[in-house]
Amino acid sequence: MRNSSFFKIYVAFSIVYLIVLLFGYERFDLFLKPILMPIIGFGAFFYKKFQSKNILLAALALSWLGDVILLFTDLGEIYFILGLVCFLSAHVVYCVLFNKQKRIRKKQNKPLFILGSILIAIYLIGMVSVLMPYLGELEIPVSIYASVISIMLLFAFNGFLVWEKPGNQLVFFGALFFVISDSILAVNKFYAPIPKSSFFIMLTYLLAQYLIVVGVLKLNPKKAKQAV
Repeated sequence: MRNSSFFKIYVAFSIVYLIVLLFGYERFDLFLKPILMPIIGFGAFFYKKFQSKNILLAALALSWLGDVILLFTDLGEIYFILGLVCFLSAHVVYCVLFNKQKRIRKKQNKPLFILGSILIAIYLIGMVSVLMPYLGELEIPVSIYASVISIMLLFAFNGFLVWEKPGNQLVFFGALFFVISDSILAVNKFYAPIPKSSFFIMLTYLLAQYLIVVGVLKLNPKKAKQAV
């Protein structure tokens, strides 16, 4: 199927891109990074129609825009802020996307949901507390961003408890890797440099997007089951 081919191409290009980053050739970002989200986007586009398909494509489009804008952060802080806004918007769209998925369990495991909510809140408070002294004028934007991505993770965790397997697991771990990616980026930018930060940021980011997209497609299967 055409969508399966795009996912394979995405994985192949991601591996090449990560190898390039691992060896320190970050100047190739301008050529490789902008093509990754469109590739996986085509994989989703050529999948069958389902209710939340356009929402998924919108999230990927916003992520792609954020990727492109962040390539120019060396030219000024405004590009970092604009990239932040794009990814903030993408996370809001992902929240809407997750909320649209079908539930197979009418009731969630409330104790487990409460525990997960507490852990996510601890992450949010801890991350913001650590970064706050170093954020300067970006205190409010970064705090808002951290809150939104934490809410996105909470939506994914709620889905983990009520959606069908394996889509629930894929989406949740995708959201978790997204949080890890953004956490590495924030710590590296504001707190302390992390060796090979670009590699680890993109490794977790590309894995996050892949798991979320494939997970959502698994939650909206074709009538005759086919591999994604």
